[in-house]
Amino acid sequence: MNKTQCERLLQRLEAGQVDPMVAINELGIFRLAARIRDLKDTGHSIKKQTAIHRNRFGESCHVALYSLEGM
Repeated sequence: MNKTQCERLLQRLEAGQVDPMVAINELGIFRLAARIRDLKDTGHSIKKQTAIHRNRFGESCHVALYSLEGM
């Protein structure tokens, strides 16, 4: 049986931080913030940090990093 996006995301969050590229490449999730909201609405405690990364053009970009509280 296939897992839902939320199930895959929660399992991945248990292993560590998830950013948008991990969500797309590993989990097939294009709307990460929406799935995070779904998990929060069902009672999961998820924290968000912002990191600065450089894109392929060398420009600074702000990226959201999500993780489970207490992990």
